[in-house]
Amino acid sequence: MTRVTSIDVTRGLVMVVMALDHVRDLLHITAAEQDPTDLTTTTPVLFLTRWITHLCAPTFVFLSGTSAYLSLQKQAQNGQDVEAGRRFLRQRGLVLVVLELTLINFAFWFEFPYRVLLLQVIWAIGFGLIGLSFLSRLRVQTVGIIGLLIMFGHNLLQFLPPISGNAPRFISSLFFRTDLFQITPKFAILVGYPLIPWLGIMLLGYAIGPLFQKSLANRRLWLAQLGLGSLAVFTLLRYSNLYGDPALWSGQKDAVFTVLSFINVSKYPPSLLYCLLMLGIALLILTLTDGLSNAFTRILTVYGAVPMFYYILHWYLIHLLMLAVSVGQGASLSEQNPNPFTFGRPVGIGVSLEWVYLIWIGLVVALYPLCRWYGRYKSAHPEKVWLRYV
Repeated sequence: MTRVTSIDVTRGLVMVVMALDHVRDLLHITAAEQDPTDLTTTTPVLFLTRWITHLCAPTFVFLSGTSAYLSLQKQAQNGQDVEAGRRFLRQRGLVLVVLELTLINFAFWFEFPYRVLLLQVIWAIGFGLIGLSFLSRLRVQTVGIIGLLIMFGHNLLQFLPPISGNAPRFISSLFFRTDLFQITPKFAILVGYPLIPWLGIMLLGYAIGPLFQKSLANRRLWLAQLGLGSLAVFTLLRYSNLYGDPALWSGQKDAVFTVLSFINVSKYPPSLLYCLLMLGIALLILTLTDGLSNAFTRILTVYGAVPMFYYILHWYLIHLLMLAVSVGQGASLSEQNPNPFTFGRPVGIGVSLEWVYLIWIGLVVALYPLCRWYGRYKSAHPEKVWLRYV
């Protein structure tokens, strides 16, 4: 089974877009005070700068499931032990969880011990792979049905009363709800990505894996139909305002802001409407890039082929850039903001949105030769087992 380049292209595209959000988080002058999706204070450009990056996490998780399916099928077709492949999924999942708790969280805060332990997308992918290693024993259609039940049923939880008691609330948050827990006066845990709704997205990615074993024309037709169908269901449910997202849309001061309200869906945790909209777009990107080869797609493939290397490296570089901007604007390196969700950026330090875009482009360009080198090194050294994990 040959590598499906459209997966790498799509993954590379969302990874490039992802860096924009993280540059904005750490460097935009108003990032600590202004919610870009708050329609009472935002601008269309700022809203869309944040909104477009909603595409990244679900696409990343979805394609992790697809890649897992193709990897297991490749082993089965080559007469290899599929159970060994499932063990690798568990091992890789554990590695990702450890990376989230160590290297990645340190990249967020540049301090140890952490004031906040952030459990986000890599943590969710890690535990998702562990769960998928067991669920992959089921028929692929069954896995897909489980994924659909999770995605369509998760928003029923919003109608349940809040859970009381710190321990039950914490356990519930790990699996279902985004929440912040102040463990001690100096340490908190933020569950940004509860496991079950993100597992549902991964299971759906696994379930479309068989499409990539069809002919190019056939799978493009299927991907297009699934993508358009997902967007159609989103539009109908969103218009009804009956179910699928705790944040309802409403008419705003003008047509532009009304459209922004309509697409302003909830990511924490990922609502049904969020999943339908973002996965619909992702499926259409897969459709458009499947079989497409040009300079742009080849560049994106370089990023998409080494996702974990890119992810870790881009966080460290962005944080170092934040420190450089802080010093350049007259702040001391010891002048840390006590609010951890500013990532330590001193008060009054930051750049305009125009500079956020320029820095983002420069960062992505700078990462290209590093990702290309690592991708080639990884391909040239299949005997180095640790390279399979990063």
